[in-house]
Parts: sequence; structure tokens; C-alpha cells
Amino acid sequence: MKNTKKTCSLLPAPCSLIVLLAIMLSIFVPSLNAEPTNYTYNYDFWLEQVASPDAYRVSKYMLGSVLGSGDFRDPQGLFIRDNRIYVCDSGNNRILLFEVRENGDHVLIKAVSSVVINGVVSNFYYPMDIFENRDGFLYIADTSNNRILKLDKDWNYVSAIYKPQDESLGEDVDFLPVKLIVDFANRVFVQAQNINKGLMEFDSRGEFSGYIGANKVYVNIVDYVWKLISTKAQRERMSLFIPTEYSNACLDNDGFIYVTNSTGQTDPVRRLNAMGQDILIRNGYEDPVGDLVVDDAGGINGRSKFIDVASFENDSYACFDRTRGRIFMYDFQGNLLYVFGGIGNREGNFVLPVAIANMGYALYALDSRAASLTRFDLTGYGQKINDALNEYRAGRYESSAELWEEVLKMNGNYDLAYIGIGRAALRQGEYQKSMKYYKLKHYREGYGKAYQLYRKQWMEENLWKILLILAIILLVPSAIKFLIKLAKEIKEA
Repeated sequence: MKNTKKTCSLLPAPCSLIVLLAIMLSIFVPSLNAEPTNYTYNYDFWLEQVASPDAYRVSKYMLGSVLGSGDFRDPQGLFIRDNRIYVCDSGNNRILLFEVRENGDHVLIKAVSSVVINGVVSNFYYPMDIFENRDGFLYIADTSNNRILKLDKDWNYVSAIYKPQDESLGEDVDFLPVKLIVDFANRVFVQAQNINKGLMEFDSRGEFSGYIGANKVYVNIVDYVWKLISTKAQRERMSLFIPTEYSNACLDNDGFIYVTNSTGQTDPVRRLNAMGQDILIRNGYEDPVGDLVVDDAGGINGRSKFIDVASFENDSYACFDRTRGRIFMYDFQGNLLYVFGGIGNREGNFVLPVAIANMGYALYALDSRAASLTRFDLTGYGQKINDALNEYRAGRYESSAELWEEVLKMNGNYDLAYIGIGRAALRQGEYQKSMKYYKLKHYREGYGKAYQLYRKQWMEENLWKILLILAIILLVPSAIKFLIKLAKEIKEA
């Protein structure tokens, strides 16, 4: 500080003013060329947030009025197939179809609010989700009409699914389909409101088949003990130990179903096979649960609650957190890649997040309260991470390691880059290198596997030396004895 004062005192008064103004402008006025950024971070081994370069940045912020459809009103559903974007504009009782052109423009193609059934116009009533299958048929969760509609490519009515006549659904339970997906065999899986037995499954004819992948029941031990000692009247007033409902579902490229629940309990995201079993890989520092450390800053409290999930071609997936409006990206092993977004009115943040979907590696996020659609595109940093994952998945481990080295140059604190290099080295048989990189980031599981393979490799390479040493240890004493005895006999002779 003293040196600064001396320097300024040597300058003429006008020059001092200019220097001070320049300093103040550099502090308080952002660069005109600076790109808008979102706070992006990750967690290290010690569960501390570590800031990182942006992996995604906002490329478009879209309101219905800008897109030519008129303002959205409480939109709830989002689906993307190729370059087509479907938005369930639930409050306006309509579904909007947009196309993304090569120049990046989003063009309104259709705004549909009704369908003709047997010559009678039937209006949508708060539709909450839509799905286009591989054959181009459309399935619509027309929620407040208590039905699922199947339409052809030209939006003509084909069939409908209503409340199934099944003993598992009481007469007082309304059929309120909220989210749906259609698998490769045209089976329809539905997440319905007030149904906690899992996803409802309908076959290709629309016949009810049963439930799949029910959520686990989590029991609070204190409540359990209290129920044991309570009276019958007290027990009736207590909440039941019942499974929770799913909040959303997504079909990946292999036909598996990603599901989320927004309770904030264990396993908030799962990957279900055809039997309804969870096959999600969880090999990261921590399971995919959102924020690992939570606080009550800004009046927002509680753990992350996933409201939707989007799956990518390289088996990475993005989870949308309703609690803090953040997007959590995980790789195929369950490692957290990065986190971005937040709650707020600034670009890249959300007021009430409801849905997320991807077009290639571009992400679209739907905000119900702000009635907006935001597109995020990869930055150079995010692209490097994706490329490294893609190369590893393709078996090009050397190329993957080189890309992780480039990621480290951009972010030296990125733990997954070290792990990625170690993982690639392990696949190439470079076990010592793998151990080195795993040890740097305290990845015990990987280090243990690399050490085990290194020990086996060392044994195979050095077995002859070990056998030679053993042979020497066993034979030399006998040879010395023989020579001593022989020398003694010669001397006596």
C-alpha cells in the first residue's frame, strides 16, 4: 500500500485521477467482451465445493411470446426427439411443437389444444407430458381429463387409455397420468398422481399389465418405536409407512428407464431394467444424490430433490433439482461431473424448475413459474470432458487420457480428470501410473484394483527370479556341505 502511495505521488494530479478511475472501472464495470457465466462447481474428496470453469452456458432464453406461440402458462412437460421440441403448455390446455433449424432458430410448427374423437372435438385439459415413439406416434398425458391419448404423426386420434379396472385402484382413486414414456416394444409406462406402487405399465394395446419398479419404503426408527407404544387412535392419525411416488421418468438409448423421486431420500435417481430392478452404477465418491452438503442460505433449505432426468448417448445423465434449481451431471459410473444453475431471476437460473431434456448434448430446461425455456450449450471445457468420456467408452484409452490431460490444464482441481487418467492407464495395463493418479485424489477403490493387478503383473514378470532365489537358498547349503565333505575326503586321502 505504501509503494502505491509513493507511485501516485510522483504522478501529476490529472494522471492520478485517470489511474484511480481506471482501477475503479476495472473493479466495478464488467468487460464488454465477457460472456455471461453460471456458477459451476464440483465436490472434492473432502466434500468441499470447488469452483470450476463453466461446462454449459446459456445460449438461448425463450419466452412463448418470443417463440411466436403467445405466453406460456404454467408449462409442465418437455420432450425432445431429433430437432423437435414439444412443450406441454398446461395452463393454456395446449401442446406446442417447435423445430430447431440449422441456423439455431426455434420455429413454431403447431399449437394443438384438442383432438377429434369419433367426430367430436375433445379439448385437452391440463396436459402434463408428451412422448413421441420411434414410429412417430404421440402419447399425451391429458391429466385432468383422466386419460392418455395416442395420436398418429398428423395428430389424428388413434386410441386412449383410461383408468384400468383393477383391484389395486380403488373407486375413490382418480386416474391422473402425470408423466409417461413408451419403450421400444410400445409398452407405456405411466407415473400417475396418488399412485405409489411404481410406474403403471400398459402393453402395446393399452391393456393394464401391472406395476414396475416401486420405490423403497424408508422407515424412521423413532416413528416406528412410537407407533408400537401408541394407542389405536394415535396410530390412525400418524402417517403411514408407504412408498413415495416418482416425480419423472426418461427412456435412455438402451431402452432402460431412468426415474426420479423428489422426496430427497436415498436413491433419488434410479435406472430400471425390464424387471424393475435398479441397475444404476454408483462408483463415485458419493452416490448421485445432488448436493452433498446442504445449508439454509437464502431461505432455501433441505437436500436436493430431483424433479427430472435426461440421458445422453454416452450414458451420462443430468438431474434437475427443484430445491435449488441446479443441474447435476453424472457420468456412467455415477461420478459427479459438474453442477450449475440455481434459484433466481437471472439468466441461467430458475424460479420453479419442472422439466429437462436434451437435444444431442444441448440441454433444455423448463421453468413453470417463469414460463420460460432455456437452452444450454457446452463450452470448450465441457466438450473436452464429454470427449474424454466418449473416447473411454469407445475403448480408445490413450486418446481418453490425452483429453483428460487437456482438461487438467483448464482446471487443475478437477478430481475426475485424475481419476479418468488413472482409469485409462488401468485399461492399458499401466498399473503404476494408474495407482499414482488414483492416490492423488484418494480414490481407494480404483487404487486397490490397480494395486492388485500391479502385484499380479509383478509376480508374473518376476516369478523366475523368485524361483531362482528359492533354488539358491535351498541348494547352496547342500552344495557347500558337499564341497566341504569332498575337500575333507581329498585331504584325508
